[in-house]
Amino acid sequence: MGMSQKYLFYLGCAIPYRVSSYEVSARKVLEKLGVELVEMPEFNCCGLPLEPLSHELMLILSARNLAVAEQTGLNILTLCPGCFSTLRKTGKTLKENKALKEEINRHLKESGLEFKGGIEVKHISQVLVEDIGLDKIKKAIVKPLRNLKLAGHSGCHLSRPKKYIGFEDPENPRVLKMLISVTGAKPVEYLGETECCGSTIAALDDKVSLSLVREKLLHVKEAGADALITICPACHMMYEANQIRAEKMFGEKYGIPVLHYTQLLGLAMGMQPGELGFDELRVKPTKILEKI
Repeated sequence: MGMSQKYLFYLGCAIPYRVSSYEVSARKVLEKLGVELVEMPEFNCCGLPLEPLSHELMLILSARNLAVAEQTGLNILTLCPGCFSTLRKTGKTLKENKALKEEINRHLKESGLEFKGGIEVKHISQVLVEDIGLDKIKKAIVKPLRNLKLAGHSGCHLSRPKKYIGFEDPENPRVLKMLISVTGAKPVEYLGETECCGSTIAALDDKVSLSLVREKLLHVKEAGADALITICPACHMMYEANQIRAEKMFGEKYGIPVLHYTQLLGLAMGMQPGELGFDELRVKPTKILEKI
């Protein structure tokens, strides 16, 4: 696979504004793996936050992104599982339902767009496993992270709804474990691995969402993990940025560093923490860096 692989890079809303360390580290590792990212012209929100309010509006927003992408003829690569799941679900729904597709296209026509269903949407973990492949990633590892025991958190959207996604198993997610292993680190099993991070209810009930954060971090700690690895911006914000809030609320100390998978992979590829956005982390990963 000497040729460069090309994708349309769909960033979504949360990452550029709140978790730029994910974008920075993803761009670095993908470039090193020979992936070319083409910036997506004028994308809009994937539509996920509008799903509870208006299913139709969600579909229009989502389909608009797909129609813009189709004009370039490139498949979409996303970093956010929420965007991935929404765009993929919309694509599949409209392909299966001709009347709905025509209805949505009537709206898109106003801005000179049409959804035809000619491209695929992939999450970065899927691109790493399916398109680049673990063998090629292994060859790029110059600094195997053999001293690290790591817990992974795949989140909800990478596998759900199963009927539309069909990539990862919601009950027993394996992809992130495979990706952690390839860096030389040891993936750790822990209690409540598939539990939600609480981000979706954070706006409604802080106490509930922070108790979910607390529960996860305590289980990760009990399992003896050096860090928690995420592949979703929302999960990362909950466990990383809100870890200190959870500590205050429950009068406990967790001290669990939380890294984007792309940051971990970058380290194993011999990159410096500084070029991977480590300075943005609030829970300082000093211990891990010393172990490496």
